[in-house]
Amino acid sequence: MACFCTLASGSSGNSTYIGSGVGGVLIDAGISCRAIFAALQSRGIERTGIGAVFITHEHIDHVKGLKVLLKRLAVPVYATEEVLDFLADRDALPADARAVPMPAQGVAVGDLYIGAFETPHDSVHSVGYVAVSGNGKKMAVSTDLGAVTPTVRQAVDGCDLVLLESNYDKNMLMAGGYPYPLKRRIDGEKGHLSNEGCAAFLPQLVQAGARRLVLGHLSRENNLPGLALETAALALEKAGLRRAEDYEIEVAPRYEPGSLICL
Repeated sequence: MACFCTLASGSSGNSTYIGSGVGGVLIDAGISCRAIFAALQSRGIERTGIGAVFITHEHIDHVKGLKVLLKRLAVPVYATEEVLDFLADRDALPADARAVPMPAQGVAVGDLYIGAFETPHDSVHSVGYVAVSGNGKKMAVSTDLGAVTPTVRQAVDGCDLVLLESNYDKNMLMAGGYPYPLKRRIDGEKGHLSNEGCAAFLPQLVQAGARRLVLGHLSRENNLPGLALETAALALEKAGLRRAEDYEIEVAPRYEPGSLICL
């Protein structure tokens, strides 16, 4: 059985668990090691079953707890070579860390097979991840992307579950107090995905087989969970898709673990 659970999701910190009957992996470690372990415990997940950590990119809300976590777990960490170099140069990895550049062909961890795909973001090299479980279920983590590119579309096509960024409401962003250059960065093609951008892609995901949708990485200042969910639900309804019949959808909590979804 494949299992999926966000441990924290948002501009304050991100970490996601993907597992199966013989262990699992973490995608990102943007909250403290203590918080990660507490979140796993609250969902009945044994931390000793974690076989590797995968990092999407080097921003602090994705790597804050990584150094301590690797000291406690002593498992490999995978990321792009540029991200690993960046983290090593800034002493963000233990001296004895098993830092492995993400292979182009993907990597097997237990009975999970993990592959990476490029995401357009203002980082040294940002990726999302797709995990295929031993029972054939396909799950994706796709956050920190300014646009849904053909590469992203191809990577997540046919997934059973997708965690997709729904970072900001454009009206809230533009009316808010951020400096204009920051607003432009967030709203740019290498920034973040808006509620509207996320919602526009969801019908395609469901039509391609996704039955579980998780909206993630919401901005604390420029979004509301209810607004993200409403925008997504409206787009899916307009496409003729019915909640509970064609798909299930939820918003990943910011500071606590989300639902443990088993497929």
